[in-house]
Amino acid sequence: MKRTLLFVLALAVIPVGVDAQAPDLEETRVLAEQGYAYAQYNLGNMYADADGVPEDDVEAVRWFRLAADQGDAVGQYNLGRSYDNGVGVPVDDAEAARWYGLAVTQGLPDAQNNLGLLYSRGDGVPQDDVEAVRLYRLAGEQGWMDSQYNLGAKYVNGEGVPRDMMLAYMWFDIAAAQGHEGAQRTRGRVRGLMTREQIAEAQ
Repeated sequence: MKRTLLFVLALAVIPVGVDAQAPDLEETRVLAEQGYAYAQYNLGNMYADADGVPEDDVEAVRWFRLAADQGDAVGQYNLGRSYDNGVGVPVDDAEAARWYGLAVTQGLPDAQNNLGLLYSRGDGVPQDDVEAVRLYRLAGEQGWMDSQYNLGAKYVNGEGVPRDMMLAYMWFDIAAAQGHEGAQRTRGRVRGLMTREQIAEAQ
């Protein structure tokens, strides 16, 4: 099932001579039209979120694509999410995977997590739990708590990795410490399957 669309708004390098304060709609539009990728994806977010403009998912995608075509990782991620969820464009898992993959090469953890989900499900790419685990680990090591939770689940189920309750507990514990509610619930169930020594070693 597709998840609710949530666009990422990342910090960007502000070009010399541009006020570092958060730009308003007109400033963002001017900069976007001048070709600044950070302004293009920010303008896309404004249309996606109805922030100062009427909600327009097609227009949001147009601006995400302009940023993505310049190689901007956040634009690529947001365009991938649009295809993943069918917002502003038809659902196209292969296109979602392509755009996520470009953002993954730039180290964007949310793209790593979402591409991992596609590999885990086999949507738009061949089903591959080993690749899903690799991507979850990349994002999890950057502190991305959804990937930490997903990695814990892979260890519980032995998908892409040998089944290992200690490593599952460790990843759930890391995600739980960041406030991930699913990890907080699951950590307790996994703990019940472990010895006291295993719990101590996992912490």
